[in-house]
Amino acid sequence: MEHQPTPSPAAGDPSRVIETVFRMESPRVIAGVARIVRDVAIAEELAQDALVAALEQWPRDGVPDNPGAWLTATAKHRAIDLVRRRERYARKLAEVGRDLEATPYHVDEPADPDDIDDDLLRLVFTACHPVLSAESRIALTLRLLGGLTTAEIARAFLVAETTVAQRIVRAKRTLAAKGVAFEVPYGPERDARLGSVLEVIYLIFNEGYAATAGDDLLRPALCEDALRLARVLAELMPKEPEVHGLASLLEFQASRSAARTGPNGEPVLLGDQNRTRWNRLLIARGVTALGRADAVATGAPGPYALQAAIAACHAHAHRYEDTDWARIATLYGLLAARSPSPVVELNRAVAVSMAEGPGPALEIVDRLAGEPALRGYHLLPSVRGDLLARLGRTAEARAEFERAASLARNERERELLRARAALPLN
Repeated sequence: MEHQPTPSPAAGDPSRVIETVFRMESPRVIAGVARIVRDVAIAEELAQDALVAALEQWPRDGVPDNPGAWLTATAKHRAIDLVRRRERYARKLAEVGRDLEATPYHVDEPADPDDIDDDLLRLVFTACHPVLSAESRIALTLRLLGGLTTAEIARAFLVAETTVAQRIVRAKRTLAAKGVAFEVPYGPERDARLGSVLEVIYLIFNEGYAATAGDDLLRPALCEDALRLARVLAELMPKEPEVHGLASLLEFQASRSAARTGPNGEPVLLGDQNRTRWNRLLIARGVTALGRADAVATGAPGPYALQAAIAACHAHAHRYEDTDWARIATLYGLLAARSPSPVVELNRAVAVSMAEGPGPALEIVDRLAGEPALRGYHLLPSVRGDLLARLGRTAEARAEFERAASLARNERERELLRARAALPLN
């Protein structure tokens, strides 16, 4: 996987640099250790132990040339020690001990991304095991592979942080109690677990594409992880249309990343983006993946293929004014029927506003006002504010933008919403 260059200690507070590095590398560290200890909870604890070691040593000795390999090596050494100490792992040591001993974990040795992929896939499918509830599968994988905090996961789910924390704890205990194998399943079992895996990858990408909290709008490493996993799954399951649908959607979305922020990291709305900065290679990959989804589909398109088709409409429009909003509104209607959701309906309202005008769209948005899942969701008042502004209801629009700003947890989004609330609205 491709990742952002590691910050040097000179870039600021060493502890902040270490925390940033750990956030980027922790999924790989956990995945690699889980292959040894076969327990995701223990693997996460050992990864945290490696972080503590880094906090102790790096400020004194400097950040290693390859910090990810250092963290992985440290965690794996501790995992091997743990396996040795526990008598119940005696049989495991007899089987894999020679291989582990023969593998030199040099601190400064670059990690091989090809070795990591299999471990990440095993970790995804383990976290998505059917012994867990759907919500727990997604929350656990976001925590382990995405490196997200419980607050960020709660934002993705639109539920309380305590609920997410409880799901993660229960999920780890269940996996350990049931003795779930750390493996990629095959045959019917793999097909049955695929839907949850796709949802996990989708949520990981979304967190990277529009960070729920912090000072930056984008977290590129998460997008790269999700996109890489989607591509790997597409190769693994070439006859599954929704795998290609998700891959297509993420390719299209990722193609716009460079144009979504300005020189100072501020958000740039879709209508204001410089489309020459859209990545044409990723768009081409998205078109190819969508074609594969259509080619292997045997029935109506699924939710990811429909979202990919919507993204394709934006990708094919060389100017914002050329966007086929009527088709997008129709596709959102199909998506709402196929996979009902208040968020989908809110997106449909935006498309309707562009195709038919703000009046009909406002009626849709107002019907969503009482939805429990959208309580505290800043995009609801943001969309409503935009519609009111276009209808000339300036004072109401300002109030909606102010409310949206108060609900937004990402600083960049807050700044944009406050600016919209302060500007004269026509």
